[in-house]
Amino acid sequence: MSIAVLEDLKGKCCVITGGAGVIGSSLVECLAKAGMKVAILDLNADLAVKKAQEFASSTGCSVIGVGANVLEKASLAHAKKTVNDRLGAIDILINAAGGNSPKATTAAESIEDKDLDHLEATFFGLEMESFRKVFDLNFIGTLLPTMVFARDMIDRKQGVILNISSMNSYRPLTRIPAYSAAKASINNFTAWLAVHLAPQHIRVNALAPGFFLTDQNRFLMYDQATGNLSARGDKIIAATPMKRFGVPEELHGALLYLVSDMSKFVTGIVVPVDGGFSSYSGV
Repeated sequence: MSIAVLEDLKGKCCVITGGAGVIGSSLVECLAKAGMKVAILDLNADLAVKKAQEFASSTGCSVIGVGANVLEKASLAHAKKTVNDRLGAIDILINAAGGNSPKATTAAESIEDKDLDHLEATFFGLEMESFRKVFDLNFIGTLLPTMVFARDMIDRKQGVILNISSMNSYRPLTRIPAYSAAKASINNFTAWLAVHLAPQHIRVNALAPGFFLTDQNRFLMYDQATGNLSARGDKIIAATPMKRFGVPEELHGALLYLVSDMSKFVTGIVVPVDGGFSSYSGV
């Protein structure tokens, strides 16, 4: 599909949270190439500005970097003012901020008899502070930006919100209960919000990537000592019919479809981009 056909996107303003990350950066580049004005929001303001300068230079479009904390409404409101002052009213919001943490994972995949004497490696040993941080980053970090940035859409009675979910939302993976639960919540929230905002002509959908390597999950996929796939990485590849991890550019087609007028009668759905992972039973 040629980006050139998406004339309706040219000149529109998009805010993307987590836009300086591996997947977020790829989405930003795609949107800028489509002629959009893009605001990269990230907790790391310096990195957001650096990425914005790179994409503005390579695409010739208006791309700015803004520091913001997706868990603080006041920070988001300040960022919104910056975006409005520099790029205008917001047409599209992409909630891409998220991630996992080793501290919110269990060492054991399941509780076997051998684990009964050291339950700290299981669900019962999870630290609530770390669990809450991962859940909040992914779910509250989607809810709060929507409350702030979608106000422009309400005022104009038009707009698009795209949430970034995960395959974990459908088939929770072992060891990462906080991340899986948060992404499942995003699916439910996407459907709920789509109904809530439909009378105002605002569409809400989500992308559910399968396994794409990021800074947050690399420690689970590869053995840091050898550089080879971990046992977990091997399982994922075995369960993915296309037998590989995805690369961020493979999200672009679904992204452009969901934010453009090509999908103007589509709302409340979650689109898997997963190499067949969600279709494969293992036999």
